Amino acid sequence: MEGYKNASKHIAVLAFPFGTHAVPLLNITRQLSDACPDTMFSFLSTQQSNNSTFPKNLDKIKPFNVWDGLPEGYSFRGNPHEPVDYFLKAVPGSFIKAIDAVVSETGKPIDCLITDAFYAFGADIADELNIPWVAVWTAGPRALFLHHQTDVIRQHVGINNPEDKPLDFPEFSGIRVTDLPYGIASGDIDAPMPALLHKMGVSLSRATAIVANSYEELDNTVVNMLKLRFSMFLNVGPFNLVSISSSTVDDSHGCLDWVSKHEAASVVYISFGSLITPPPHELQALCEALEECEFPFLWSLRGNPEKQLPQRFLERTSSKGKIVPWAPQQQILEHPSVGVFVSHGGWNSVLESINGGVPMICRPFFGDQQLNTRTVEV
Repeated sequence: MEGYKNASKHIAVLAFPFGTHAVPLLNITRQLSDACPDTMFSFLSTQQSNNSTFPKNLDKIKPFNVWDGLPEGYSFRGNPHEPVDYFLKAVPGSFIKAIDAVVSETGKPIDCLITDAFYAFGADIADELNIPWVAVWTAGPRALFLHHQTDVIRQHVGINNPEDKPLDFPEFSGIRVTDLPYGIASGDIDAPMPALLHKMGVSLSRATAIVANSYEELDNTVVNMLKLRFSMFLNVGPFNLVSISSSTVDDSHGCLDWVSKHEAASVVYISFGSLITPPPHELQALCEALEECEFPFLWSLRGNPEKQLPQRFLERTSSKGKIVPWAPQQQILEHPSVGVFVSHGGWNSVLESINGGVPMICRPFFGDQQLNTRTVEV
């Protein structure tokens, strides 16, 4: 960590430790580290997130753990929203305390604050320290625009209005009310996550710059609308395309070797992300389709396939299918043998699929996934 200790500038990076937020933020931090040889980066996230995200030997980037907000003796009870709610109740105090600890340990004040855009409190911390605040939006530009326009949308369509109709916004005529992320115009708008996103939409105008995980050509009209609303809106994505050495790719389950044994554009790749498992009846239907089709398939599936999938499915499809708990998705989608991607429609998955030139079949579940699916459809 000599580069970290000897740097003259110090940037603190505050990550959102759930879903796929931390990895894109770390990727852009690595790019910045390469471009700024005289700058040290302190990357703040929860211990669990840092342990699963951080590679070893990053010379000028050092992880620091932030309290996850969980009560002592906490035991996960199956509700994926519960740890998020506990974490949100602990911020911004947990981050302020961690920043103080970082400055004390390094002896270097913070010169710039980079945060996940979710953290509207980044504006207050930056003002207190009299430093720039850069907010990083890891999802798509359409979702960001809608969160920024939440109050206007609620005025137009109401809250929990049963009528499903297209949005009356430029470039959004193909988007329906039911496509909106939970908490914009439906659900409990005062719940921790919707409240966080609403505050974000209101506060982002205070950011020195907003960095987006996208590129101009993908949604040019919406990007231009965002540029009119923010002082500095920068498309520098996709973050996930940072060059990674082949020696650092985790392919412990042999996915790439397996895919390489099949013909070009013949493999069906299936993944619903790191948080989602489809309900049993959908798993049943998907398994039936995979058995009937002639194509080989690679399935990244959370949990226990023996218990989740139909009896003897693994045995019946062993000659053409491979099921793993995790797969190096970016490298798989870049492989010429992959012909289609069955996905939940997460934004990182959309970008990786575009980069690999692989068509998508989307089954969205929550968040911005329905909106992303409409974008893919268009």
